[in-house]
Amino acid sequence: MTHRRRAPLVALLVGLASVTPALAQSLDLASLEKVALEELKQTNTPGAAVAIVRGEQVVLARGFGVADVETHAPVRPEMLFRLGSTTKMLTAMALNVLVEEGRVKLDAPIGTYLPGLTPALARVTAHQLLTHTAGVRDEAPMFGLHDDSALGAGILAMDATMLFTTPGDVYSYSNPGYWIAGYLAEVVGGKPYADIMRDTLFAPLGMMRTTLRPTLAMTYPLAQGHDPNAQRGPHVVRPAADNAASWPAGSVFSNVTDLARFVIAVLHQGRIDGKPALPSAVVTRMTTGYVDPPGGEGRYAYGLNVETVRGVRMLRHGGSRSGYGSMIWMVPEQQAAVIVLANRTGASLPRTAMRALELVVPLAAPVTPPLASPIPMSASEMVEYAGEYSQTARSEAELLVKDGQLFLRAGAATPAPVTRVGATRITVQRPGAMSPQTIFLTRGKDGRTLYLHQGSRALKRIGNGAP
Repeated sequence: MTHRRRAPLVALLVGLASVTPALAQSLDLASLEKVALEELKQTNTPGAAVAIVRGEQVVLARGFGVADVETHAPVRPEMLFRLGSTTKMLTAMALNVLVEEGRVKLDAPIGTYLPGLTPALARVTAHQLLTHTAGVRDEAPMFGLHDDSALGAGILAMDATMLFTTPGDVYSYSNPGYWIAGYLAEVVGGKPYADIMRDTLFAPLGMMRTTLRPTLAMTYPLAQGHDPNAQRGPHVVRPAADNAASWPAGSVFSNVTDLARFVIAVLHQGRIDGKPALPSAVVTRMTTGYVDPPGGEGRYAYGLNVETVRGVRMLRHGGSRSGYGSMIWMVPEQQAAVIVLANRTGASLPRTAMRALELVVPLAAPVTPPLASPIPMSASEMVEYAGEYSQTARSEAELLVKDGQLFLRAGAATPAPVTRVGATRITVQRPGAMSPQTIFLTRGKDGRTLYLHQGSRALKRIGNGAP
């Protein structure tokens, strides 16, 4: 993917009043452009916007590729993209501002504030919702109603089956958990969720074009969302996906320059433009790791993963939704951050994000982890793990024993052999896959309940298998 013409460097430096062109001109922008354009082509992504923050400055804000494959308009930094799950850090921040104002307590049952919930959901806490430990199952419907009332109506219609396990028992990523958190902010704040976000977070930070409302977003320059197509290339998602009932989990419209203001506030304990915009206690709570997801490679805070990446402590989260993908990476100790927004469903562009970060943060050399050696599994262990796993009453995956070997079956796929490579880690080599998939098997707090973790989602064992 190439530009029809390249803008002069000064036109690419967009951001706060404290932008430093001299610093930007010292960066190896050619290498960033090379990586970005290569990754756009390799991932079948029409375009992306990238911002680099250092200290209190946006040192680079630039577009690559096109905002719309039909018009071929180039991506510009001020263009809005829909974020996907990077919205979660924004929802969590707004709810924590309301906590600081004394309107809600993180450890109180949400039924204290939300009348009409089913009793099982009423016992869940805001802390559990924000850390994905509430036991709420996951789903992400892209299409639905567009009215503010859809959020509350959806939450109040939830029954006890929305919980697939005991709250507090396991980490399992849940979009509906953040819908509930957004509705909690709406009720205790006394305004529709979109207005709470505007008044509590966006306006104080000067994020002037950031919004939840499609009819407002469409009045600004907007990068169209695209779906990939192997035969004819990316095409515009039409009609655009929208579902007001799920806005708090992944539907904010924003651009890299607005999001730069958010990350600057996070990197400076709530201060921006030399003034406090958010309570520092809120930023501290937001960026504290609370939960250990399986694998031991970091902790989950509120809408943020806290990890060590190439020798530096990083706060980060990605987003994927119909038409768009996003990444926000922050390195607090270096007061640096990278924001990447893309206009293709699920696009993350990690190579571009890493190259951008390398321009402003000294990173250790990347290390390829050694291949894990297989660990024998006894027949009794195989039988112990065997069974169907799901977040509902219907099986989503099954571990089964056949001819002295453990297999994983998911959906209609042919069962694939399982290899144990750690105390809780197994790998599955699926036919046609370039590398094995890593899966974790963990137990609940009772020592008996079994969970199978595929990515960030946990499935609970719902039935026993048979040799």
